[in-house]
Amino acid sequence: MALKQKGTDPAAAADPKKRRRVGFSGIDAGVEANECMKVFLVRNPDEVGSVDSTSIQPFDLNHFFGEDGKIYGYKNLKINVWISEISFHGYAEISFEETSDGGKGITDLKPVLQNIFGENLVEKEEFLQTFSKECQYISNVVINGNVIKHDGSNESDPAVEIVQVELQGAAAFLYSRLVPLVLLLVEGSTPIDIGEHGWEMLLVVKKPTQESSVSKFQLLGFAAVHNFYRYPESTRLRVSQILVLPPYQGEGHGLCLLEAINSIAQSENIYDVTIEDPSDYLQYVRSSIDCLRLLTFDPIKSVLCATVSSLKETNLSKRTCSLRMVPPADLTETVRQKLKINKKQFLRCWEILIYLNLDSENQKSMDNFRACIYDRIKGEILGGATGTNGKRLVQIPSSFNEEESFAVYWTHEGGDADDQTVEQQSEDLKTQEQQLNELVDNQMEEIVEVAKNVTSRGKDKLSELAAL
Repeated sequence: MALKQKGTDPAAAADPKKRRRVGFSGIDAGVEANECMKVFLVRNPDEVGSVDSTSIQPFDLNHFFGEDGKIYGYKNLKINVWISEISFHGYAEISFEETSDGGKGITDLKPVLQNIFGENLVEKEEFLQTFSKECQYISNVVINGNVIKHDGSNESDPAVEIVQVELQGAAAFLYSRLVPLVLLLVEGSTPIDIGEHGWEMLLVVKKPTQESSVSKFQLLGFAAVHNFYRYPESTRLRVSQILVLPPYQGEGHGLCLLEAINSIAQSENIYDVTIEDPSDYLQYVRSSIDCLRLLTFDPIKSVLCATVSSLKETNLSKRTCSLRMVPPADLTETVRQKLKINKKQFLRCWEILIYLNLDSENQKSMDNFRACIYDRIKGEILGGATGTNGKRLVQIPSSFNEEESFAVYWTHEGGDADDQTVEQQSEDLKTQEQQLNELVDNQMEEIVEVAKNVTSRGKDKLSELAAL
């Protein structure tokens, strides 16, 4: 079968040297969602449609759009999504010049947006009506909750309250409307199963001023926490999600949420408090809070002073075994019982408290402290400072991060020579040492950062401790 070419140029047909150029149009390279999609928070209808509204910065929009995070088939595509702070409904405005299949098809935007925003996404007319029809939405949730009193470490706005509500009924519907913000703003997040027993929410709300006519309460942030059974007759409290809305971040509301959670744990005699997969910043805030609580906790003071003195007096060059600065088990248990700080978190704070009581200008003390951190990390990874218990740490190729990729594996130490599957070479030991030191450096940086925050916020408490 031959294809008939239409509109042939007679001159070109007469002269074979003059031929038309025939080529293929370029394959559509697509556009990244991060480049063409914006999300805004609005509190009144007048802000809808205005790009001057308060924008939020999702951690990554690309991962919602397939493996490569790109949108295909549109020219000059713009996606603007407005989310109401009154009812948390959403409205999406999509504009483009034209569509064409450039070899990758045309991305169907509607199911992707529905996957993010679910039933919260409505048409513009309905969206605008929610500002008046649902102006009492947050108030209807808060009215059935309990206001949590807590000893805040900073002076907060007296109009701001922490309200505890069970995650059912109106509160469950509110959480479902907050899920899109969690997916957009918290990396790796997934919705919790609100059908499971034991879920609660702590809401950071601002009471209205007398001049306000929009809503009785304004939601600033929230935390989803789960009470789960611990044998034989206690309950543990796990923080699963915590989010402060972007316009109100940096005002101490996340700090107040954590303080309220600690207050609940102590007043209800919870076994301990844990946080599910915290971000680096959340862990930083949490450790700062717990260190400030521990500074005034009398049972730790004598043990802490003894540990600090030992570090100051130790001669690093003559040590024959690993240094240890682990608190006694009975002290760890006392901290859990009284302050509800779990063991792992207390050990993290213990190192920070020791650092706070050392002279950072004294090289000997700092060397000793770093040696303790080194021995602890080496023990966690390889099984101890004086023996590896058959464990090996080696560098492995990886496309993710070639410089920081390693694996830990076990060999049969102590067996016959034929059973030894791996023999550690000098180059392996050198790489292992380098990687361990990088981990120690990172840990030291984290300790120093928390210590700076604790120092700036707890000068009086540190002075009391230094006077002992």
